[in-house]
Amino acid sequence: MIVIPIKEGENIERALKKFKRKFEKTGVIKELRGRQAFVKPSVQDRQQKLRAVYVQGLQQLED
Repeated sequence: MIVIPIKEGENIERALKKFKRKFEKTGVIKELRGRQAFVKPSVQDRQQKLRAVYVQGLQQLED
C-alpha cells in the first residue's frame, strides 16, 4: 500500500503528483501490461539478449 504523508496546507495537486511518482516506481502498470499476453521463454530470452547487446553498444560508444 502506498502512503503519502500530506503536510498542513499542502496543495492536493502536489500530493497527487507524489502519489503518481511512487506508483510508477512500484512497476505495477509495467507488470500488468507484461501479463496481458504470454511470451514464450525462448522469445523472452532473445529479447533480453538483444537488449543487452544494444546497451553494451551504447556503453562502448560512451567510453
